[in-house]
Amino acid sequence: MKKENVNIEKNKKTSKNDVKNVKKIKKNAKKTEINKNKSKKGKGFVWFLSVSAVAVICLLVCQFFFENSLTSNATFYDNTKINGIDVSNMTMAEAENVVLTDMLKSRNEIEINLKSGNKNWQLKGTDFEVTNKIQPYIKEIASYGKTGNFFQNLKKEKEVKNNGLEFQVSYKNVLANFDDKLNEIIDEVERPQENAKLVFCPDKEEPFEVDKGQSSVTVLRDELFSQIDEQLKMGKVANVEIPIVELVPEFDEEELLNSVVKRSEFSTSYATSSADRKNNVKKAIESFNGLIVESGQTVSFNEVTGPRTKENGYKSAHIIVGGVYVDGVGGGVCQASTTLYNALLLADIQVDKVNHHSLPASYVPLSFDAMVSGSYSDLVFTNNLENPIYIRTKADDNEVKVEIYGQNMDGVTIERRAELVKVLPHNGDKIVKDTKGEYANRILYKGEFLRVKWPREGYESKGYLRYYKNGEFVEEKEIRHDFYNAQDGIVMEGVEELGVGMTLPASDVKICSPQKVTKQTEESVRKKLESQYPSNYNP
Repeated sequence: MKKENVNIEKNKKTSKNDVKNVKKIKKNAKKTEINKNKSKKGKGFVWFLSVSAVAVICLLVCQFFFENSLTSNATFYDNTKINGIDVSNMTMAEAENVVLTDMLKSRNEIEINLKSGNKNWQLKGTDFEVTNKIQPYIKEIASYGKTGNFFQNLKKEKEVKNNGLEFQVSYKNVLANFDDKLNEIIDEVERPQENAKLVFCPDKEEPFEVDKGQSSVTVLRDELFSQIDEQLKMGKVANVEIPIVELVPEFDEEELLNSVVKRSEFSTSYATSSADRKNNVKKAIESFNGLIVESGQTVSFNEVTGPRTKENGYKSAHIIVGGVYVDGVGGGVCQASTTLYNALLLADIQVDKVNHHSLPASYVPLSFDAMVSGSYSDLVFTNNLENPIYIRTKADDNEVKVEIYGQNMDGVTIERRAELVKVLPHNGDKIVKDTKGEYANRILYKGEFLRVKWPREGYESKGYLRYYKNGEFVEEKEIRHDFYNAQDGIVMEGVEELGVGMTLPASDVKICSPQKVTKQTEESVRKKLESQYPSNYNP
């Protein structure tokens, strides 16, 4: 019994294992089936990709050969025209030859008319040498419908054959040096911008006017060439208004006018001078009328006025030579240089060189004269400002005036001050024998005297400039220290001996002794100078 039970138990176990094995076999069989199906699908997909790749490669190869099939032997489609010439079935070389020949024959009819404002230019085909630049355009036309997408090209070919197609090549492409000739015209049209500026008008009541400048003009070159090219595609004549861009300068007229002010003016009187002396002063001073001196520029009085000669319009008048007034060509010019000199000082312009006279000038205080001589003395100045200075002069029958204009002085004003340091005594008269007989018509014998020159005391003096800012005193600068040497008197005496029994009348010439300068003398001289120039001898 026990054995049977054992076997039954074993059989039960065996039965359970079989079931498990069957299930396992079925499961594996299912997996195998799935894998088989997957394998079939994978092989199909690979086959599809392979076929597609081959197709694409074939298309690309076809496209490559199609696109590169355009050779010099390729012909144009039927119904293709270039500039009205039928080039159907011609090769590129044949079409180029026919079209170029026709264009060159038409060169006499080519005309380019350009206009800008009131100016006109005309260029004819015969003004140019000939050239051939149409080849790239012929090739481009020949490629129409023969490159690119295969199917689109088939469509284009059909359209051309059915409807025809016409291309235009610009006549500009047979004209050599086209750009050069156009550039010559462009250079005439274009202009740079000129900003507004002041114009100096020294002879007008208002010495400055505003020149509004000029706008810049720039030719739109690409647009100009494009317009000409387009019109010469459509025919043999191009009429073009030159396209430009104009820029107008902006400025403030009032601000410009206010940028230059009168920095100084100075005048001297010559009302009692002779006509010839007035002529010389006027001529010299008028040489400076309208003169513009740039920043940093140096000016010489002698160079501006030129030689003082009769040929240059100067006349004979009194000049000082060695402390004596004598006649000389150009006499009086020193009054012009002195007037200019004082105007320069008051305008705060740098004076580089100045000399005083041997005798004090009657028209300015001590140490404010400027003696000039073409051979050894000059007045030289430099514009030390950042901007130009403008010199305006006036001369009538009574006085000469110098006005100097330039940048604003920012509230600064300048006054002159002369100082008499001391009086230098003279040595009295010097008696000179008239051995040359220069005065024989007036004195002949010994004991006859003629005064030629009075003795004059000399002066040691200084010149100062006093600076004020908005009316308040700032500083004083010494600019000159001069010595006007005392002058001996000159008395001429005859040289002939008196004859027997001859007597001379008493001489009315009194011989002056050497001067003795006292405090009273100096005070008298100082008062005299102060009365002549009261504003210039302030302590």
